[in-house]
Parts: sequence; C-alpha cells; structure tokens
Amino acid sequence: MSERQTRLTRADFRLFRPIQTRWLDNDAYGHVNNSVYYHYFDTAVNAYLIENGLLSVTGSGPIGLVVETACVFFESVAYPEHLEAGLRITQLGSSSVRYSLGIFRLGDDKVAAQGRFVHVYVDRESRRPVPIPEAARAVLAHLI
Repeated sequence: MSERQTRLTRADFRLFRPIQTRWLDNDAYGHVNNSVYYHYFDTAVNAYLIENGLLSVTGSGPIGLVVETACVFFESVAYPEHLEAGLRITQLGSSSVRYSLGIFRLGDDKVAAQGRFVHVYVDRESRRPVPIPEAARAVLAHLI
C-alpha cells in the first residue's frame, strides 16, 4: 500500500468552479458517495473545455477519453453543502493531459478530497491517439 498523499490547498490550483451538491449525491451513510466525486471531476474538466471552445458534444475534432482516475478522501461532505472544484494541469504531453482536482468546502483552504484525471486525445472516429492541437495546448497551458 502506498503512502498517504499530501493534502493539497487552494494555492495548489489555478481555477475554481462551483459545485452544488444534490440530494441524490448522499448515500445511506449521510455523506456524498465516493463515486459522485468522479462526476464532480468530470464536470469541472469538461466545463472548462466547453467554455474555452475545446469540446463540443455535437462534433469537435479530437476528443479526450478518460484513461485513469483516482481520488483520496480527507473529509466527508454532504448535501446541501456548496462546494468548489479546484483544477490544474500537472502534465501536458503530446496526446495526453493529467489534471489534478480538489474538492473544497466554501471557505476552506484544504481539500476535502483530491484526485487525478487523465485524458488521452483521440480521433473521434478511429479512437486512435492524436496529438493535442496547438490551439488546445495554448488554452490548456493556462492551467499549468
């Protein structure tokens, strides 16, 4: 088993997105279910891509497929809390991007949970890896 990760803070992230918990996010134990954090991660990354013209659900060029995710939990959160997702890029390769994400309670400096999310860019039709277009690289570089 590996060592526990160092808990990240707001200073570790470049961008923050609001996340509103929902009633259905909670599980039988009264907190947000662990699987829901991956929805939060997916929402934060894809909202950034859509807002910056890098993803169109109806037909953009290359698309990023998730090939790896992970999450470490430090504190539980629960509905009806308002949260924020912190976002940064820790590695920008030729055809892949590694995101680091943090879930914060409003006003907290330390993450309640943190994770990673890796996209590999592929051709929409063939699903074979392709280089990240230069225009996309420029937008993604803002999160490094």
